[in-house]
Amino acid sequence: MDNQRLFLYAGLLFLGLLIWQQWELDYGLPPEPATTPAAGKPAASDQPDSGDEREIPDAPPPTAIVSEEPADKQEAAARDSSGEITVTTDLLRARIDLKGGGFSRVELLNYPVLLDQPDNPIALLDNSKRHWFIAQSGLQSSAGPAPTHHAVYQADRDSYDLPADADTMVVPLSWEQDGVRVSKRFTFTRDSFVVQVDHQLDNNSGAQWSGRQYRQLQRKAVSDDETQQFIYTFIGGVILDEENKYEKIDFEDFGDEEERELTNSWIAIIQHYFLAAWVPAAEEINTLYTKVLSGSPTRYIIGIYSPTLAVPAGSSETFSSSLFVGPKIQDRLKQLADKLHLTVDYGYLTVLAEPLFWLLRKIHDYVGNWGLAIIVVTILIKLVFYKLSELSYRSMARMRKLQPKLQSLKERFGDDRQKLGQATMDLYRKEKINPLGGCLPMIVQIPVFIALYWVLLESVELRQAPFFLWIDDLSVRDPFFVLPLIMGVTMFVQQKLNPTPVDPVQAKIFMMLPFIFTAFFAFFPSGLVLYWACNNVLSIAQQYYITRHVLAEK
Repeated sequence: MDNQRLFLYAGLLFLGLLIWQQWELDYGLPPEPATTPAAGKPAASDQPDSGDEREIPDAPPPTAIVSEEPADKQEAAARDSSGEITVTTDLLRARIDLKGGGFSRVELLNYPVLLDQPDNPIALLDNSKRHWFIAQSGLQSSAGPAPTHHAVYQADRDSYDLPADADTMVVPLSWEQDGVRVSKRFTFTRDSFVVQVDHQLDNNSGAQWSGRQYRQLQRKAVSDDETQQFIYTFIGGVILDEENKYEKIDFEDFGDEEERELTNSWIAIIQHYFLAAWVPAAEEINTLYTKVLSGSPTRYIIGIYSPTLAVPAGSSETFSSSLFVGPKIQDRLKQLADKLHLTVDYGYLTVLAEPLFWLLRKIHDYVGNWGLAIIVVTILIKLVFYKLSELSYRSMARMRKLQPKLQSLKERFGDDRQKLGQATMDLYRKEKINPLGGCLPMIVQIPVFIALYWVLLESVELRQAPFFLWIDDLSVRDPFFVLPLIMGVTMFVQQKLNPTPVDPVQAKIFMMLPFIFTAFFAFFPSGLVLYWACNNVLSIAQQYYITRHVLAEK
């Protein structure tokens, strides 16, 4: 099989996949949730988000304490009834809402929205109607008062800054009712995107307190400004399930997800390059829940709640969790929780993508430029597969020499396909030629190339990373379309190095492909186009060298 033809077919399939994914992103958005609960499913006011504790043995759920108002009304009410605390560290600037003690906004100080706006950091969490992505936590009780994420806390200060000589900083909030006092403490650490969240409950009520903690993330649906044209990345919920496997949950499935117990797990909502995740204490058993809240905007909630715990009168208990809000940096995620690094979503080719990223990062540590690292990795891959490529070109060369005999057989047997097929196979056996010898070595390489594609697409390290001259951000398209044009020219040259297809229709299609690919790749991140163009240049040089020198000498 012709080597170039195989790559073009594979490229077309791959391009078709990208187009289908973009169509799903544009037209497959989650439907608006029904306003009436389905039969057998608790109403919205009975879900954990409403502050009610469900399924506590021998105790009915308490009365709902909040109605499910639209997000913009909740936001306005929250700001009217309570204030906010601003917390600044070396990596984060966070706002903690005194109503509920949740994170209403978290900015990532080292990650600007745009390269030319270094003082405008990304707000990964934000309670504005346009963005709406927040993290909440609280306690629920069927035997005594408890501060849900709607309770109003008290604070001594309205701002905290991590001191230059300190590695940690504690931000305390307090709440008290009927003798039950809760101190909610947030521990921020230097050079960390993790916030330790503790609820210390002191039961001075004179009666046993029974309850549990819950943690949840709220996010609106995916909007067009959060996606790149022709590039699909998953935005939705992810968990480590009961079988210790990484699992993605689409927003549109939040309303149908059944509750289930999880151990040594975590929950997260991910988007391109960034995520927010709740990580409970080790060995803690939690129950997963999801739900959809109608309103403007529609909100999708994923959360976990712990088992019920009894706190006798005069006793204390502390409920602990960790919240990660930041970029998908694999080393940091691995340190926090088992398999949390899988939120860097390489898909089914993770087993190949992870070592490729390791190699890319090691080369970057040496050369100091992600663009050069991409080029070096592409060269190394070509060297690793050199012998397979040589075998492929040798097999194709032998097949070309056999073409006159094959044409003779076709003229001899005419339309008798059975006899023609048998005679062709006999000729292959006589000449000791494997008809698949030209394509099989190349098929082995395709998963590696696609895995590298996902590495370049998913790695936050390439975000706003410069290459040289006009390429100042490898995660966005080439502003002058130089790299896509180079890629298109190299594809055209590759075609010229191979025989023109006998079928004139097929020949025209193949002539159009470089122009089609150039048009599509014009809007791809320049890091991906750099990889593809570099791969084409190396393939041309490799094919020329093998066919003109190696095969000529044999």
